Amino acid sequence: MKVAKFGGSSVANADQLRKVGNIIKADPQRRFIVVSAPGKRFKSDRKITDMLIELGEVHCNNGQTDEYVYPIMQRFNEIVEELNISGEILESISQSIQSILHSKNSDPEKMDALKSIGEDSSAKILSAYLNHIGISAKYVNPQDAGILVSNEPGNAKILPESYEKIYNLRDSEEVLVIPGFFGYTKNGKLITFSRGGSDITGSIVAAGVKAGLYENFTDVDSVFSVNPAFVKDPQKITTLTYKEMRELSYAGFSVFHDEALIPAYKDEIPVCIKNTNNPEAPGTYIVSEKKPSEKCVVGIASDTGFCSIYISKYLMNREIGFGRKLFHILEDEGISFEHAPSGIDDMSIILRESGLPIAKEKKILQRIQADLHPDLISIHRNLAMIMIVGEGLVRTIGLAQKATTAIASANVNIEMINQGSSEVSMMFGIKAEDLDKAVKSLYHVFFE
Repeated sequence: MKVAKFGGSSVANADQLRKVGNIIKADPQRRFIVVSAPGKRFKSDRKITDMLIELGEVHCNNGQTDEYVYPIMQRFNEIVEELNISGEILESISQSIQSILHSKNSDPEKMDALKSIGEDSSAKILSAYLNHIGISAKYVNPQDAGILVSNEPGNAKILPESYEKIYNLRDSEEVLVIPGFFGYTKNGKLITFSRGGSDITGSIVAAGVKAGLYENFTDVDSVFSVNPAFVKDPQKITTLTYKEMRELSYAGFSVFHDEALIPAYKDEIPVCIKNTNNPEAPGTYIVSEKKPSEKCVVGIASDTGFCSIYISKYLMNREIGFGRKLFHILEDEGISFEHAPSGIDDMSIILRESGLPIAKEKKILQRIQADLHPDLISIHRNLAMIMIVGEGLVRTIGLAQKATTAIASANVNIEMINQGSSEVSMMFGIKAEDLDKAVKSLYHVFFE
């Protein structure tokens, strides 16, 4: 029994949905299908979710919405007409949009409901199309599926009692098509996961029905060892552990949502990344354990948009509560941190730049100065993080030297080094403008 999730590129238009239909038809084990909202049809195209968010923003600012609703409905109309399925679906989508816009719900509630329209409509369309081509299929709303979530608009978390309810879906003899990205609170309020959360829904359903495999269909044959934007034709990864994929996803591997592995990981359900446009390709398997190999590094991930707060104080290590006070300031200001490498007299707090707006920077510095009295404090922006990932790191002598030599040979200065406590990753902070040459040099050393 398999759960198959199809991403935005897989349901972007009628041609892609026909491919999805053929994939489902080819394997009767694919009984539970989770779908994203229609994505881009071509490079300059827009994702339906982005269009729905724009519609919500205009509505919340009391603007005229008709011109924003029209292109959304045109996209769905084009898909429905080309698939030759019932036009009643279009009427249902239009009524859903208007019902949300004219409801008395709060703006955050309306925004979550509007964002969910893309996935919900994809599921209704695919279900109708599967029946059209002779596959007995049924659309299942997440509430009926048993997907219960916390009341955190835009950042829902699955509730543990959901899994027992989802297990009951196994009793169905039909192919069940479930929209991704959202669930319902116990009080029946629609709440979305974080952006890209259809991957999370797929993993939740796989864990709930105790699937033998969770297939995640996207537009690439496999996970690559490095972003193809930096290196042409990088090596493909055939097998990853959950830990390795989690680290890579966090550090910029956009092929898979970084929270999506948690439900599958807990139940040790293998995950396979596959290509809708080339379903015969073996893909990349994500498993709990794999055989040790000579290659210690499986991938090099990278991302920009970081900054650091550097604090230095003589005898910091002897000052009881220093770290607690520092993190309390960040918590009090609503700022989450990513990493915190430290020495005996120094500490760096790595943050996402988006989490530390310029307007808040001065206040943070003033509070740290007043409460902690450091000898030196500074903020460095425009940083990039490079993460070298592999279960074999812990068993490999000289890896750090190999990595630092590769970065140095690219004439790049290292701003920060952090060895992950999981012993699966090693992270380097550098200036964002040096990212391209640093990644290329690392790839050359570890993969060429």
